Amino acid sequence: MTAAEYWFDSEDGLRLFARVYPGPGAAAPVVLCLHGLTHNSRHFEELATRLAARHRVLVPDVRGRGLSARDPNFNNYQIPVYLADLLRMLAGLGAARVTIIGTSMGGLMAMVLAVTQPDVVAGIVLNDVGPEVDRSGLERIRGYAGQRPAPRDWADAVAQMKLVYGAVWPGLAEARWEKLTRASYRADAHGVPQPDADPLIAEPLKDNSRAAPDLWPLWGAIAKVPMLAIRGAQSDILSVATLARMQREKPDLRTLTVANRGHAPLLDEPECVVAIEEFLAAPPRAPGKT
Repeated sequence: MTAAEYWFDSEDGLRLFARVYPGPGAAAPVVLCLHGLTHNSRHFEELATRLAARHRVLVPDVRGRGLSARDPNFNNYQIPVYLADLLRMLAGLGAARVTIIGTSMGGLMAMVLAVTQPDVVAGIVLNDVGPEVDRSGLERIRGYAGQRPAPRDWADAVAQMKLVYGAVWPGLAEARWEKLTRASYRADAHGVPQPDADPLIAEPLKDNSRAAPDLWPLWGAIAKVPMLAIRGAQSDILSVATLARMQREKPDLRTLTVANRGHAPLLDEPECVVAIEEFLAAPPRAPGKT
């Protein structure tokens, strides 16, 4: 299914972009896909296309990524600002209640939104993220976010992707690496690929409280929200201990550990697709119901 383009203006005047997969009709339940720190809406293309058979799927480019405008003030690259943008988009699209699939940063956004706007969030799929971010993974991300040199050509861009993510996504076919690279880079006016994100998105990572907020105080507040937590078996962001604590404190939490994946699973893995579709098939709870 082809996505429609949706453009909207943020409260502070940035032109922002989202892809909208209309699904079977206006009454279809809404799924909101939120990408990770350095990614954009194109990383959800395969999953969104599949889910659109039964759902209306909304996939924004968070400010500073993809087709959304770069912010002249990098201090705005933080979750409260992203959520303000998100609520503006949802209002414009008439999406009053959504189930969120959030990868990494997108999962952090989902948890905060569930606390601050509980009537909006019907359920959450957390892709390799939880209330606590492992510091070793954060240091790894700091090492490449906004730091990659401009590649010479597309072959060089593919090589960069393999260097950064080869251990995270082992065994991928060459065609899959090519597609992931095309989702992560965009050709400039001279046809040279450039990372499709503002390099300044890395600046807030220097502040641990913003890069890896402690969300355990919020975990109890969202305990009634239906959730599926997906973890890459080799993840250095969502630790085994953190996932175990999440499940202890939320016994109805569904979990899936994906073999041969680090941070984060691509969500095209067969077990991920099955788990997500089964989670979405569960009857949604009305706001305020347990």
